[in-house]
Amino acid sequence: MSVTYAKDQTIGAFVHNINAQRQADEYASLLQQDFHFAKAVSEVDKVRKFVGSPENILGSNLTKHGEIAEQVEVGIRNARSYLQGGGQVATFEGVGRLAPEDYLLDGVEVQSKFYNGINNTLGKGVIGHLDKYPDFTSNKGFYHIPKDQFDVIDKILKGEPIENLNAKTIASIKSHIAEIEGRTGQSFYDVVEPGVSDYAEIQQGAVHGTLDTHEKDLEQQNKQLKDDIRQAHKPSLAEGAKATGIAAAVGAGVSLGAGFYKHYKEGKNVFKGELTTEDWKELGLDTAKGAVIGGISGAAMYSLTNYASLSAPFAGAVVSASKGIASLYSDYHSGDISLDDFTSMGLMICAESSIVGLATFAGQTLIPVPVLGAVIGSMAGQMMVNLMGVDSGETIASLNKQMAAFTDDLDAKYQLVVEQILSEYRKLGDLTVAAFDFDLNVSLLTRSVDLARAYGVEEDKILKDVDDVDDYFLS
Repeated sequence: MSVTYAKDQTIGAFVHNINAQRQADEYASLLQQDFHFAKAVSEVDKVRKFVGSPENILGSNLTKHGEIAEQVEVGIRNARSYLQGGGQVATFEGVGRLAPEDYLLDGVEVQSKFYNGINNTLGKGVIGHLDKYPDFTSNKGFYHIPKDQFDVIDKILKGEPIENLNAKTIASIKSHIAEIEGRTGQSFYDVVEPGVSDYAEIQQGAVHGTLDTHEKDLEQQNKQLKDDIRQAHKPSLAEGAKATGIAAAVGAGVSLGAGFYKHYKEGKNVFKGELTTEDWKELGLDTAKGAVIGGISGAAMYSLTNYASLSAPFAGAVVSASKGIASLYSDYHSGDISLDDFTSMGLMICAESSIVGLATFAGQTLIPVPVLGAVIGSMAGQMMVNLMGVDSGETIASLNKQMAAFTDDLDAKYQLVVEQILSEYRKLGDLTVAAFDFDLNVSLLTRSVDLARAYGVEEDKILKDVDDVDDYFLS
């Protein structure tokens, strides 16, 4: 069993490293996202500072909203980009305050036109600007107009009904659109695009509330991005397959090394060509078996560490004990060993798992030293009962009887400690049995639901059927 324990603990160490790397990546990604969010909010704060000093804004009280719209446009677009991990997309740098363009967006010149009424925006704003700068759009330059006004224009161009606009107004809007397209030689959609704000949102009395709304929207987006990061770093089938592959390689390597050492002790040196054909066949078979068993062990440990909240050493010990008990039970069932032999050897095999388990529980429960031996014995017996869960005959009854003997002589206080520890241990149920019984694969989903409920997982977060599983991995 020493080789098996060493092999399983080595596999457990690899599984732990896989889990630890995933968790470290998740932490780093969440930390980076917090930095992105802080940078995004700082852009909103810059706009707040600007609108907080209206005396420095160009124009009268009736026209200051024009420059406010520009500041909101640049600040919010940059904030959204920063939140996604991008860079600066809009800037006033290199743009004169009275230049033909108001700002640059992805290096392209943009003129912002925010007038009260669509016809005023298109006529006085866009067409008026084209009168002064007829070549403005020749180098991909375009206009930003209020988002709500653009939405109405879009409906008109699509022939959709528009409320609160009479036929004369709609006809005037269409005339302006035709003139813009005629002057530029481009589609209206290439010349005019929607801004990030409605006309009413950038007025002096409303802009502070507008910025609050944008910041709340950034907060919601940031929350979703962080949820996506957590979702992306959850245990997965792909990572489980990776753990299984590594475990198979470890199992094969350890088995091959053990085989070489065995033949070396027999006086055969593999490096001198002293192994026979039969020896090599035996080595190949043992290596293949080691790979298969290692792969199964790796998959089981990955499941135990990620879905049953076990530490890697405890998971490794549980897997080792599972295989040992399975082998002993086969010998007992075939009559090669007696029940007493099966019990004593089984308790020895499970002792390591029990001791490692105690280390796990010690953080939650103070274990008095006098009761330590009884606790270890009780847990070892409990593990054997769990692993023997498929047998409902005399074996279980006998094991339960011997387990009870560990606690019969304890006083009430120590019995309570043992019972608290065992109640936690029983939460594992027959998860390990299921992990090694291929006939139970069809019921694994049901068993995982039971396990999740045993661990207090919220009902709405439990995947209860195949459709839930598909939605989870494909979303």
